[in-house]
Amino acid sequence: MQGLIQRVKHAKVEINNQVVGEIGQGILVLLGVEKQDDEQAADKLLHKISNYRIFTDENDKMNLSLKDIAGELLVVSQFTLAANTKKGMRPSFSSAATPSQANELYEYFVAQAKALNLTVATGEFGADMQVSLCNDGPVTFNLAV
Repeated sequence: MQGLIQRVKHAKVEINNQVVGEIGQGILVLLGVEKQDDEQAADKLLHKISNYRIFTDENDKMNLSLKDIAGELLVVSQFTLAANTKKGMRPSFSSAATPSQANELYEYFVAQAKALNLTVATGEFGADMQVSLCNDGPVTFNLAV
């Protein structure tokens, strides 16, 4: 399971010109699910994302987590993160989870994030979405478990 995380000042997801998810300061996570992933992987990734120290403290050092700043989380499904791009000029998605498995783990991830009392917004699994953000820094990390 992979989470491409971006520290944002704000971010939103639109479908058909309608905002379906929006956050202020926090993390936008593009969530990629692969065949071998399970709830344990989702839990591990969520723990890492919510505790990853990427926000600046009073000394301008990356030393604070999403939890520390009471930041918000925008979760967007992103199956292309599972692509194999090592060979050729076209990505292979053979390692990506099936849509039903990916949706199940996506929904589980979102539910677990809400259970942590995080402010959570989402896109819509499998939809054609437009994602807008103000990347703060820019700060972007690819977290994999």
